[in-house]
Amino acid sequence: MAKELHELNELEERVILVAVEMDERSSRSAMDTDACLDELEELVKTAGATAVARSVQKRERIHPGHYLGTGKIEELKAMLLAYDATGIVCDDELSPAQLRNLEQMLGTKVMDRTIVILDIFAARALSGEGKIQVELAQLKYRLSRLTGMGASMSRLGGGIGTRGPGEKKLETDRRYIKERIAELNKDAQEIRTHRELLRAQRSKKGTPVISLVSYTNAGKSTILNRLSDAGVLAEDKLFATLDTTTRKIELPGGSEVFLTDTVGFIQKLPHHLVQAFRATLEELQYADILLHVVDASDANRAEHIEVVYDTLRSLGCEDTPVITVFNKMDREVELPLPMDTMARDIVQVSAQNGDGMDVLLERVEKLLQSFRKSITALVPYTEGSLIGWIHGRCEIIREEHTGEGVLLEVYVDEESANRLEKFKVNE
Repeated sequence: MAKELHELNELEERVILVAVEMDERSSRSAMDTDACLDELEELVKTAGATAVARSVQKRERIHPGHYLGTGKIEELKAMLLAYDATGIVCDDELSPAQLRNLEQMLGTKVMDRTIVILDIFAARALSGEGKIQVELAQLKYRLSRLTGMGASMSRLGGGIGTRGPGEKKLETDRRYIKERIAELNKDAQEIRTHRELLRAQRSKKGTPVISLVSYTNAGKSTILNRLSDAGVLAEDKLFATLDTTTRKIELPGGSEVFLTDTVGFIQKLPHHLVQAFRATLEELQYADILLHVVDASDANRAEHIEVVYDTLRSLGCEDTPVITVFNKMDREVELPLPMDTMARDIVQVSAQNGDGMDVLLERVEKLLQSFRKSITALVPYTEGSLIGWIHGRCEIIREEHTGEGVLLEVYVDEESANRLEKFKVNE
């Protein structure tokens, strides 16, 4: 079976990119049609196929039955022959009826943006957690389209959409999918429980959590690697890494924080994928600060910023303080940089060569300090365990050993302030 799949994946898949451009484009996307198709081409390339042509139809609205008008479909038939294409990829998520009708009318493989993204995730998921989340998203997507998948559900084919559970098309039916989803939901709940335990442990220690968020391929993993020894795969590809990585790093003042890398966002991120990765994305809800990484060299950086904020709002993270990090400043960057009124602070860096990383850590430390209050306490030497606890929990501003005890000036959270209240002194 493994050899068979390897041979199938070696087949060259040549596709035509298809989009519908409507008058009210802003209601569908923050990016224009050309930019969306550029991104779709990059997605297709990442999935292992080649985009050989593009076709755009201007319409008042997407055709509810077959996505495109009949005239454009006839034009696509000719293009498929002319370019020797093996299928088409639509920039929007197709309904079961649209998928079935297009396949019948064109006589070729039909895919949409969601299928391509899910396929990339299936190829990139390495950890057990990532594989569970991706398979769950794929099966939920397939279940909702089981009656509309047409011939693609009745044969084993190569190329995009055949990774993960797609390899089981012959035996996959509605009952099997529902049973498998139930099993995966159990596994996903175990993941959520495990993450909750980890968060509780971190909260008990009082160590702040900083989460990296960005549009995909903005350089989050490179920043994590630069600030720690994470060794996370960092490539100039969409969704180079999916698995969440957390590392402890030290700020300039000596205090420690947890830095967490999460999956990147993208235009029209499939809702099934957001649901499946919710256990992972929930990490963002518990972050003290979000580092919003932006590829400053990307022509669509302003639109990418909006996509990230829209996704954060959907996850309930709109009130979490944000530091925007304009990355890749070593490249050719058009100035001025976009305005970001949502950010508490803005930093310019190059994670590739390390420029600006010290400034970034200083700004993180400064923002964290603004959340806390400082107090001065004289702790008797007899309270040795409390002194040790403070050293492990709080950031020490000043420490002085006197005849009566240890004079400490520290940044404190609410719990620490309560424990030090009876030793508090006014200077």
